[in-house]
Amino acid sequence: MLLAIAGFAGMEAKDKAKAEITFTKTSHEFGTIKEKGGAVTAVYEFTNTGTAPLTIINVTNGGCGCTKPSYPKSPIAPGKKGEIKITFQPRGRAGEFDRAVKVKTNASSGRKTLTFKGVIVP
Repeated sequence: MLLAIAGFAGMEAKDKAKAEITFTKTSHEFGTIKEKGGAVTAVYEFTNTGTAPLTIINVTNGGCGCTKPSYPKSPIAPGKKGEIKITFQPRGRAGEFDRAVKVKTNASSGRKTLTFKGVIVP
């Protein structure tokens, strides 16, 4: 009977284990960049502050082919860090920009939004 109770308690603890993603920052300001200066990259560092492995399911491109996300494809263990990189191509896009990408994970907090903005000069 004690073994059954111990086994049930272990299962209950497993059910409560959840991943959680905590970013050091969720926005990036590029400032002024040149249209023909090439792509620029924002890096968003995060930590799995949960008790279960964190899986990044996908990161949107913000609805624009000018934005390319890269992120870890392997699960991030509790307490470990990772980073999401967003590369933005300013060519053909003079003026102000303010974009957002959505990060979908298995974390209990749901989707997170990362933003970046700046001004593109010819």
